[in-house]
Amino acid sequence: MGVADPPPWDDLTAEALATALPGRPLRSFPALLSTDAEARAWARAGAPAGAVVVADYQVSPRGRAGLPWRVRQREGLGFSLVLRPDLPAEREGWLYVTVTSALADVVGPDATVTWPDEVWAGAQRAAAVGVHVELGPAAAEWAVVTGLLPRAEPPRGGLLGEVVAAIERRAADPADAVLDDYRPRCRTLDRAVRARMIPMGPAGPQVTGRGVDVLADGALVIQTERGTRVAVRPQNLGLLEDA
Repeated sequence: MGVADPPPWDDLTAEALATALPGRPLRSFPALLSTDAEARAWARAGAPAGAVVVADYQVSPRGRAGLPWRVRQREGLGFSLVLRPDLPAEREGWLYVTVTSALADVVGPDATVTWPDEVWAGAQRAAAVGVHVELGPAAAEWAVVTGLLPRAEPPRGGLLGEVVAAIERRAADPADAVLDDYRPRCRTLDRAVRARMIPMGPAGPQVTGRGVDVLADGALVIQTERGTRVAVRPQNLGLLEDA
């Protein structure tokens, strides 16, 4: 009698992840509607900073602005991380900069970033990010950052541990230090772009011009043909496209 095949998500079970994520609050699933929804519910119920939700397969994963993702079973890595950042409400979008910087650190020294939510390795998208920040009267109460690495191969526990640690390191770094690393990596700077804002539609607001800077609140500064500079915040962006 042959040896039974291992379950398809055996590298993401709590037992398998114990070494890569020692002592960390963790919820692991073979399949889930979305890790983001599970992590938000857990955060509202009091999940501590550093809690992780991971699933081998997600039925309806979503990224920034509800954009659909695809997480195939046994292919790629989709996860969500609970943070409780010391972040004023007006800097809500900053986490996009810190998390994409962290993922670029993991992807490698030649990784580039497309503002606000993608990391690239050459011509291939290596990672994507979604961020939800729950705001109180003056500051963030908690946040859930959700990541997708579409080409991760089993065993994925070591990569998950590396990514989570990188996000927490970048989140603790001063904003100036993060931006000093981010700006040279950002392929959106010095590029002609069109930012379509939420709500999207034929008559929806949009800004067209050249990306010239990224600010400490996560906003992209677009300089229009008239020379006006407009700061576009990631949480208000629907779609960014080449102009």
